[in-house]
Amino acid sequence: MRIAIDHRSHYRFSAPQDRIVQMLRLTPCDTETQTVVNWHIGVDIDARLRNAFDGYGNAVTMLYAEGPIEALDVTVTGEVLTLDATGVIRGSAEPLSPLLFLRGTPRTQASVALAEFAGDLGGGDMIERLHALNVALHGRFPSIPDRPDTGISAAEAFAGKTATSRDVAQMFVAAARHLSAPARYVSGYRSDGQAHSAPHAWAEAHVAGLGWVGFDPATGLSPDESYVRVAVGLDATAAASIAGTRVGQGEEELDVDLHVDRLGAEE
Repeated sequence: MRIAIDHRSHYRFSAPQDRIVQMLRLTPCDTETQTVVNWHIGVDIDARLRNAFDGYGNAVTMLYAEGPIEALDVTVTGEVLTLDATGVIRGSAEPLSPLLFLRGTPRTQASVALAEFAGDLGGGDMIERLHALNVALHGRFPSIPDRPDTGISAAEAFAGKTATSRDVAQMFVAAARHLSAPARYVSGYRSDGQAHSAPHAWAEAHVAGLGWVGFDPATGLSPDESYVRVAVGLDATAAASIAGTRVGQGEEELDVDLHVDRLGAEE
């Protein structure tokens, strides 16, 4: 499938900023199931951009800008060719041992309720238990929007009545680690025919004999060719699309316009 992405982040500041430094995790990498045809990151102010890779193997772009800055627009446009591999990840950069992804973070600690939820799903081998977890989380939170990160933890979101794709991805990560499966958070894009206010989020777990396998509790299924995988991390903070600091007074306002369109299938 050929997927076109148009992702625009509009920052407005109530007072001019003296300096902005941002890490942009907005560039997908080639794997055996996705090929980046073209990709461009643009900004509408005088800024220095430097491309690199972070410790997880994600492509990152560092943005440095000096003030006064009253507004900043970050624009991402590109096209990616994708194939369906039933959720199995092949050919990705893997600089870290899967065992690292057993490590918990404050946002992915399983509460007693979440641990019991995962433990009550029954037996079977690990891949069966992970699929059951994926389906069960989707059943508990059947309507999952893509919204900006609120910073809440998996435990806090699990105790609530509503959740976002970021929240249920972190719930899956926390529960999978409780089941002794290395798991990580994934940010990227999903083509579902709708406009979004934030990138999509899902999870991957490492299964013996298969490697990394994707699970999307927002749908209860594994990612297919409609997904574009961009960044991974221990939690949502570590894989955030845009993170950084600013020097200056005043408040920040962010609006996001995101369109992910299918251009057609590739033979």
